[in-house]
Amino acid sequence: MARALPAGYRRRAFDTLPSTNGEALAAARVGDPGRLWITAQEQTQGRGRRGRTWTTGRGNLAASLLLIDPAPAALAPTLSFVAAVALHRATIDVAGPAVAERLALKWPNDVLLDRHKVAGILIEGEVLASGRFAVVVGIGVNCATHPEATDTHAASDFRGRGVPMEAEALFEAVAVRLASEIETWDGGAGFAPTRRAWLARASGLGEVIRVNLGDRVIEGRCETLDQAGRLVVVRAGGGRVAVSAGEVFLVGAG
Repeated sequence: MARALPAGYRRRAFDTLPSTNGEALAAARVGDPGRLWITAQEQTQGRGRRGRTWTTGRGNLAASLLLIDPAPAALAPTLSFVAAVALHRATIDVAGPAVAERLALKWPNDVLLDRHKVAGILIEGEVLASGRFAVVVGIGVNCATHPEATDTHAASDFRGRGVPMEAEALFEAVAVRLASEIETWDGGAGFAPTRRAWLARASGLGEVIRVNLGDRVIEGRCETLDQAGRLVVVRAGGGRVAVSAGEVFLVGAG
């Protein structure tokens, strides 16, 4: 039997959807009050960062949480770190503490297992006709399978790396953990504890990384996450760069 969601949260579960994020935004446009989870057994046109697709086969987790006016627009992107911390904790809840040392978070929105991507998070926002601000926290997890090839990183899945992971059990744990982390985050005012929790789980700190900024690539040592959620990189020639958007490659990871 499915566990009850945290108080105030609801869920609409589908067999197949093009995109759980898209369905959540559609609900917002017709007046949904938020705190609504959209899940699908299969997602055929899921969205990733930079316009990439994130197809979710059966046995994997595709889930999106709709929030209405959760924070000022400038602070809403930090929900990516809130969701990452929640997903990290939920994974350990389901798989057990032994998996903790194999898990890490990669800026800005990935979860790694043995330095391979097993989950991604996408935050989307929209100002509605009513003036309300809708934010969707999209979470995709490779529980049982993963894409055969990706253009930017090595992808994997929990089952393939010897960690049993059932999508429904993970969703239930994520729903509980994310509700708690959102309370701590407190509309962005409580980002400091979220930042500390994220840094404690971060991959690549102190390592040399490359960051694709779209128009150029920078390389340097990954130093920290600043108070606005930007990645701070110390370049070889000196000087710090605070990156607000980009794609990180762990140089030592291949």
